[in-house]
Amino acid sequence: MGLFDSDERQPAKPATPAPLAERMRPRSFDEFVGQEAILSPGAPLREAIEQDRVQSLILWGPPGSGKTTLARIIARVTHARFVAFSAVLSGIKDIKEVMAEAERSRRLQGRRTIVFVDEIHRFNKAQQDAFLPRVEAGDIVLIGATTENPSFEVISALLSRSRVYVLKPLAEAHVRQILDRALSDAERGLGAQDLDVDEDAMMTITRLANGDARVALNTLEAAAAAVKGPSEAGQRPRVERSLIEQVLQRRSLLYDKAGEEHFNLISALHKSMRNSDPDAAVYWLARMLEAGEDPLYIARRLVRFASEDIGNADPQALSLAVASKDATHFIGMPEATTALAQAVIYLATAPKSNAVYTAYTAAAEDALRDVAEPVPLHLRNAPTGLMREVGYGRGYKYAHDDEAGVSDMECLPPSLRDRRYYRPTDRGFEEAIKKRIEGWSRAKRSK
Repeated sequence: MGLFDSDERQPAKPATPAPLAERMRPRSFDEFVGQEAILSPGAPLREAIEQDRVQSLILWGPPGSGKTTLARIIARVTHARFVAFSAVLSGIKDIKEVMAEAERSRRLQGRRTIVFVDEIHRFNKAQQDAFLPRVEAGDIVLIGATTENPSFEVISALLSRSRVYVLKPLAEAHVRQILDRALSDAERGLGAQDLDVDEDAMMTITRLANGDARVALNTLEAAAAAVKGPSEAGQRPRVERSLIEQVLQRRSLLYDKAGEEHFNLISALHKSMRNSDPDAAVYWLARMLEAGEDPLYIARRLVRFASEDIGNADPQALSLAVASKDATHFIGMPEATTALAQAVIYLATAPKSNAVYTAYTAAAEDALRDVAEPVPLHLRNAPTGLMREVGYGRGYKYAHDDEAGVSDMECLPPSLRDRRYYRPTDRGFEEAIKKRIEGWSRAKRSK
């Protein structure tokens, strides 16, 4: 016989507690932090939720900004049935079963169903189409959460029937408030541990979270698990910055010893490419990727760089940057590292010009500063007889009718006549563009 008699049972192991981020998830608007633009008292979305008038909506925002939390608050406040599932784990069969049950609930009980889909951008067109009939019939209210631009990831039919709400990364003050609450809450948080977290450690967690409440709470929980218990002198367990850096491990690569934000790294990448230094550029790229930076964030910055710092000096730069973004989205990490590295090295070695950037900046200044003059009549279309009678289109010169392919017609408003915004450089393909524009100018003057 073993250690226990036959009638004895080994004591049940205590249930593993949920992660701190899940335990501290806000349960009401009073606990919800951030997103004041859409959730402050009296805001239309909050009013609709509290009055149980929620319509289909898409919550678009970065990780840890409160999308799932908001959906769960809606579930508690509303009187509708609430069904939640993840686009990562659910297929077309699951969707159809939920839709059928929603239709029965509406028909037999007069009760609508709120369906929350986390990561809705991961659903393909056929899966998203399965929601459409029930949304149109009013059987369900669809709430989708996504970190991707819904304009590209959600089918137009669903998008046109939903309101998109943009959630922003949490401000550092919001993250700090969430951390303070977790440290003081003895029921759901870490209050029972009576931790002494020094100010430097708190600031480090707050900065490194980069607006993501889940990252901040996960970091704090890991530090709480690693800290030593009370000393013999009865001093409280102390969490210092050095412990936070040990907990973060690879993530801490993103920051130097001064704890500066990741924007310094993206700035180093951007400026290395601008200075045509491929070695430095690929190094900063590696620093960011190996530290866990979102690869799509980097890809978006490369697209911006291609227009801002290269422009028409090499028109292929923008195409390659967009292709690197698509490749990153398609194959994911870690395979996407080489696609991003290819783009970074190409952009660093391409001829540089900020002429497109400065042209738009100058034009935008004039557009905002000056009186918004009406479009000159000769540039307006005249689809009706009345428009033609009042002068729409009168004096328009069709460029293709001219031997040089350009007329002397003025296309700017009168107050901006002869204003030049785009001044191409002599670098790369812009040299050819510059000669082309100069030739057109000579042809216009000769008319």
